[in-house]
Amino acid sequence: MNKEAVLPGGHIAVFYEMAVILAIASTAGIVGVLLKQPLLIAFIAAGIAAGPGVLDLIRSTGHLNVLADIGVAVLLFMIGLKLDLHIIRSLGRVAAATGLGQVAFTSLVGFAICLGLGLDVLTSVYVAIALTFSSTIIIVKLLTDKREVDSLHGRIAIGFLIVQDIVVVVAMVALSSFGLGAGGNPAGLSMPAVLGSSLVLLAGLGLFMRFAAEPLVSRIARHPELLVTSALTWAVLLAAVADWIGLGKELGGLLAGISLASTSFRDAITSRLASLRDFLLLFFFLMLGSRLNLEVLGGQAIPALVLSIFVLIGNPLIVLAIMGAMGYRKRTGFLAGLTVAQISEFSLIFIAMGLTLGHVRQEAVSLVTLVGLVTITLSTYMIIYSHEVYRILEPLLGPFERKIADSEQAVIAPQKDFDMILFGLGRYGSALGQVLHDHGRRVLGVDFDPEALARWRARGLPGTFGDATDPEFPISLPLGGVSCVIIATPPSIPGTLEEDTQLILTGVLRRIGFKGRIAVRSHDQIDSRRVIDAGADIVLSPFADAATRAAELLELDGNLRSVTTQVTAATRSNVGEPTGHWR
Repeated sequence: MNKEAVLPGGHIAVFYEMAVILAIASTAGIVGVLLKQPLLIAFIAAGIAAGPGVLDLIRSTGHLNVLADIGVAVLLFMIGLKLDLHIIRSLGRVAAATGLGQVAFTSLVGFAICLGLGLDVLTSVYVAIALTFSSTIIIVKLLTDKREVDSLHGRIAIGFLIVQDIVVVVAMVALSSFGLGAGGNPAGLSMPAVLGSSLVLLAGLGLFMRFAAEPLVSRIARHPELLVTSALTWAVLLAAVADWIGLGKELGGLLAGISLASTSFRDAITSRLASLRDFLLLFFFLMLGSRLNLEVLGGQAIPALVLSIFVLIGNPLIVLAIMGAMGYRKRTGFLAGLTVAQISEFSLIFIAMGLTLGHVRQEAVSLVTLVGLVTITLSTYMIIYSHEVYRILEPLLGPFERKIADSEQAVIAPQKDFDMILFGLGRYGSALGQVLHDHGRRVLGVDFDPEALARWRARGLPGTFGDATDPEFPISLPLGGVSCVIIATPPSIPGTLEEDTQLILTGVLRRIGFKGRIAVRSHDQIDSRRVIDAGADIVLSPFADAATRAAELLELDGNLRSVTTQVTAATRSNVGEPTGHWR
């Protein structure tokens, strides 16, 4: 008998139940944040706590399942939004090779390990494929917190995570096709009818993308409050249609996203749906955790441990090996490899689809969930402390690096004499470097953001790729004739685990015997004292210096028109249009 039927108070009881469950989830989320863990882990733990094995609070499974299904549809809708049909052209060679290589390695070796653990062939296939996916959401969040999204290893990692997203789409399509004959469909269609309906659906979406998507979304976007509702409606509607004809809600959500991926409003839709997606996915993870049988989990501890070790060690090593073979340094390969040392929410969704189709049993879902709990928890700390982990393991990583890392050296400037070296080619650094260049200084620009470096080089200025937090990097710079090193990178955020690039670089330069002056950007007196104590000679205060210069202009030029002209000229200079005006 359904537990919901015996609840007194009907919907009122459901409301109370939801309030208690949300309170538990929020509490678990707060604990997770304090432990620097993704909310995914916290919500699964909340589901275990609220489930029948502990507090036994979850009774309204029907209501929660509906919310969970909507959450999965929205998640896959947003993945589809990222998959512009032209995306493959934009993938770098290293991202494509590393992503596909890692997926092939993990699935093949994982399949062999699963067979060795005694799983049947079909379950081994499902589990092995589930092990190949890493969480784009978690990785991007961690890289953003560390300000490494624009680093070389960050961009490569995001590139092969996009490859994994494409593999997710292929796997979902294959799974849906494989499951057409497994359990029928709500419409009661025969196999030929299902195939025919699928072709009609795809053809209709193709016409929609070609003729209607952009003008329709453009009209809706004029009313921002309607954009979220319309996008959510489209995701759930296509999920329902796809499920009704036998393709599954997951594939329907993907198709809904892909149909809007080529529109100019996909980024706006993604940003507006992100919070709603996270809230709805809460119920998927809650239900997943509540279905875990703690007694069964105990018996799966050894298989889960073996698979977790494989993911935590094997995935980073294969990425490191592929990138090393392609000419990248061991440091870049190691930092990029750590991002695949976990499985993702897609792994859990994928194995749950297998359960729905009757291909795997609940034990397989529990096994993959347990692997997810272990790998996501540990890999989060591995990524947070990635530079410290690298320093410990660096002596062991030599075999994964060519003698000449030609792929990285392709962006390194030729070794020649420079007067100054400028670290940080953002708005402030690039404007400062341009002024110095205009006054005859030979300035070598350094940045770990390839796009910032490309903008610098587009001005005809020499630049090189480099990570200022890498202790080995300054040694390779042409410091012989350099009189001053300028560190224009932003100061670190107090109270965070972010490495202080300024202090690290200043300390390294002094340790390797650099005798010239070191000028460091600062925002306040505390920053200034720290960098001076670390060995800096000059403090650059952009805001204070700008205010001083503005006061000089106002005092020197009494004519308002003259002042306005000079301020306008200075503004143009700051955005990259040098006027040569300098005093």
